[in-house]
Amino acid sequence: MTGVGGLLFVLGGGAPGPSGDGLSLPPLLAMRGPRTLESIFQTSNPITSGRWQAIVIHDSGASAGSIDSLEAQARAMNLKGLGYHFVVGNGSGMDDGELHVGQRWLRQLPGAHAAGSKADWYNKNAIGICLVGDGDRRKFTSEQIGRLTELVTALQAELGIPAERVYLHRDIAPTPSPGRYFPAAAFHEALPGN
Repeated sequence: MTGVGGLLFVLGGGAPGPSGDGLSLPPLLAMRGPRTLESIFQTSNPITSGRWQAIVIHDSGASAGSIDSLEAQARAMNLKGLGYHFVVGNGSGMDDGELHVGQRWLRQLPGAHAAGSKADWYNKNAIGICLVGDGDRRKFTSEQIGRLTELVTALQAELGIPAERVYLHRDIAPTPSPGRYFPAAAFHEALPGN
């Protein structure tokens, strides 16, 4: 994480930026009324056609986490705030399956989530999604994977992102994220275009 933190410092450090404030959507089973998944496309800055070309899936590396704790962790690494566009809770710090829509997404700002040799491109052009949890220590919840699949499918449909441009962080950087317990094959099979 130290190497990733250093790289993200360079990419996201400096003046104050997006905070952990954002929009939180309840778990799938509680979805009712106006706070459905379609609301993620009601951003404060317009979504430009062709702007987002890929999606990168991460884990938080800790068994528990809230938006406040992830925000504090990012600020401790001198980032301008939460580096991810979306965060999906696991029931430890956030409700299981709860979706947090971050300010970077709502304001259509680049992320500060990717590492590796092409990190700059991924941070500018790829949507960063973080699952709360440590995928090297335990499986993610079925509610998390269900919400992640729903989110990625909606983003693909709305933004024209093909399944082959949906990456795990380990696909683009020297990191195990989202971990060995992430159900990669089943997740990719569930995506449109596979």
